[in-house]
Amino acid sequence: MSSRSTPRVGVVAVVVAYNRRDLLKEALDALAAQTHPVRGVVVVDNRSEDDSAVVAAEHPIGATVLELSRNTGGAGGFAAGIAHALAEFDPECIWLMDDDTIPTPTALAELVRVRDEYPEPVALLGSRVVWHDGRDHPMNTPRRRPGATSDEKTDSAAVGAFPVRSSSFVSMLVDSRAVRYHGLPVADYFIWNDDFEFSARLLRRGIGLFVPSSVVEHRTKVFGSTDVDPGERFYFEIRNKVWMLTRSSALSPEERILYTGSSLRRWARTFAGSSRRDVLRKAGLRGLRDGVLRSPRPTTSVLDGAGVDASEILDVEGGRRRE
Repeated sequence: MSSRSTPRVGVVAVVVAYNRRDLLKEALDALAAQTHPVRGVVVVDNRSEDDSAVVAAEHPIGATVLELSRNTGGAGGFAAGIAHALAEFDPECIWLMDDDTIPTPTALAELVRVRDEYPEPVALLGSRVVWHDGRDHPMNTPRRRPGATSDEKTDSAAVGAFPVRSSSFVSMLVDSRAVRYHGLPVADYFIWNDDFEFSARLLRRGIGLFVPSSVVEHRTKVFGSTDVDPGERFYFEIRNKVWMLTRSSALSPEERILYTGSSLRRWARTFAGSSRRDVLRKAGLRGLRDGVLRSPRPTTSVLDGAGVDASEILDVEGGRRRE
């Protein structure tokens, strides 16, 4: 049987796009070239100022294009895209990526292979993310699962993977049942820590695997981690991390303490290395204020009026288990 035969696992790709039409075309070309074909593609255009939506609509892969009426950030885009993929295709798995993610031809096949071969149900799998020069991208380094059992380590090693506690939206293969159980990404995060919160929520008690043989390129303009001086966006880093540490079901009480300490160290490094400390100070204080005094709004409220079918959001969020 050829590698182009009907897939054993029905996978729909969700790509969130914003003002990168050329990279979006390359991403769609790469999806079309997968040795394990996708069942469908949903492109969420976050009110791009270029013709990204046209590029997606005219691409021969035949993507479903959601043109939002305003920019909802990566968090809102993935929430809308996942909900639509579930409603339109009802796939077994959803493959999530940004428009600057270029999968190698066997990226999906390797994720599916590991999912098939692992002896237990897997909630999500992540790819190895490299920059255009082949170096591992520090922005998308997976968090290994602390306290993984010897059986988990042995079983994952047998299929060429290792257990993780969280993963990145730059190539994340998610089991649809896990999404329906735990809910969508929190749209009010807008950007930053949305994938951390979402994946950690799915993996608090679920199994997540990092698959080094599944490789994608993350074509960011610069090579670096999230410690690089973020300027005004430091607001989202602080606010969203406070929300995650105090309001999300993603972390256990012990993990909240651990990640609070690691976050404080990260923020200190970012501040120390910044040439615009006044900007970071103001943005960080606003983020701290809003993180403490506000809570994330329901995703239906955040996406209201953005061109999203509210019933698709409610179909997922209404049935999720509240932890």
